[in-house]
Amino acid sequence: MNAITDAPVTTGALQRLDRRALLLEDLGKIVASDAILFESEDTTPYECDGLAAYRQKPLAVVLPSTEEQVGEILRLCCRLGVPVVPRGAGTSLSGGAMPVPDGLVLSLAKFKTIKRIDPVACVAVVQPGVRNLSISEAAAPYGLYYAPDPSSQIACTIGGNVSENSGGVHCLKYGLTIQNVLRARAVTMDGDVVELGSEAPDSPGLDLLALLVGSEGMLAVVTEVTVRLIPKPQLAQVIMASFDDVEKGGDAVAAVVAAGIIPAGLEMMDRPATAAVEQFVHAGYDLDAAAILLCESDGTQEEVGEEIVHMTEVLLAAGATGIKVSQSEAERLRFWSGRKNAFPAAGRMSPDYYCMDGTVPRKHIGTLLKRIEKMESKYGLRCMNVFHAGDGNMHPLILFNGADHQEWERAELFGADILETCVELGGTVTGEHGIGVEKLNSMCVQFSPEEIEAFFAVKSAFDPRGLLNPGKAIPTLARCAEYGKMHVRKGLLPHPQLPRF
Repeated sequence: MNAITDAPVTTGALQRLDRRALLLEDLGKIVASDAILFESEDTTPYECDGLAAYRQKPLAVVLPSTEEQVGEILRLCCRLGVPVVPRGAGTSLSGGAMPVPDGLVLSLAKFKTIKRIDPVACVAVVQPGVRNLSISEAAAPYGLYYAPDPSSQIACTIGGNVSENSGGVHCLKYGLTIQNVLRARAVTMDGDVVELGSEAPDSPGLDLLALLVGSEGMLAVVTEVTVRLIPKPQLAQVIMASFDDVEKGGDAVAAVVAAGIIPAGLEMMDRPATAAVEQFVHAGYDLDAAAILLCESDGTQEEVGEEIVHMTEVLLAAGATGIKVSQSEAERLRFWSGRKNAFPAAGRMSPDYYCMDGTVPRKHIGTLLKRIEKMESKYGLRCMNVFHAGDGNMHPLILFNGADHQEWERAELFGADILETCVELGGTVTGEHGIGVEKLNSMCVQFSPEEIEAFFAVKSAFDPRGLLNPGKAIPTLARCAEYGKMHVRKGLLPHPQLPRF
């Protein structure tokens, strides 16, 4: 009998208990007992990340506080053959931090020290558990800030940002995480510490830092990050441009960039999104518009003044029916607060929502939005559209009732259809949320068997036994073959020109 449950124990369950007992005993030699969680009520908060539709209880959770402990834990798990899932704040929206069966969750929550702010070199050295926004708050006295600003920046951590290559509303001008991280220390699955990148403009050898950023915790566990800081602009203003047609709004995005303007931020929301947001934060949005663009200019007063005039001319020529320019810092922040609160606003409109993350060339934004309108009828579900228009990173929010399993299945099909349409239009299946477990099937659509084998070869070079965040980001060839067969059986081949297994 099982002493914990007093119920009969199967051979598999007994092996799992023995394995956990051995793991817990050895973990207790590395960290304090209160840094190990294994009771059901303690591990439940770790069973999913921001993609709550997928859940899995871990074998246990461990919260180390030093890099040395991380190395010892990974060496232990490597010896025992225990899979390890690194975890930051759990704000990932693709299931990248979801536990795996019989695996250990390695939480970096205690790594929350800002080690150094160097205002002369314009860098910050931080541990992975430091919140994104905390870096800018610490750099503010020096007139500096950290540019990547995901909507979850008040909660998400820099380690998670590195794993997912996160962006934000200002990524068009200032880049994603990969353009703002200079150096990283990390521990491989066999416990070795590696240091990638440099505070210098370049570093010798292969650019392994670029491999680590966006690798979704599959290559190594990040323990320290050096990020680039930039000066705060003297002034920033936002244009809110209204359009009577979503396709015109999408085309206007391409027109702005084609005019040689690189705004600090260039975001778009359709009418369902602005209606939901306005009830939530009262941002002052034009509720009569079919879509609005938020176009930000920053720099000196002269630069901002000239760019606002230029953008206004381009937007009006592209069909804008209304233009409103923020007249104060408070109004600028209010405009952005609506965009940054789009996800919680969606939560007030529907029991559940499914946030997608596909990317298309800017010239095809309008085309994709029109396709999504047709998909709403096809799948019988509503969809709000908010996105980083400047780089074509779309975030459709599919509204559904999770208590109705058929609705959830339709939402999944709706999301897959959007992603496959992105690929058909020359885009990709993710812009910043990563693949995790959510988009494994969509990876089968975008990449050939040869490319997928190359991805696995890279992972094997870092993690030969495949124990670090297994089953994420890269689909097996067998899975892709089965996905292709399923499409044929169901007659779900809406994009026949895409590669098939």
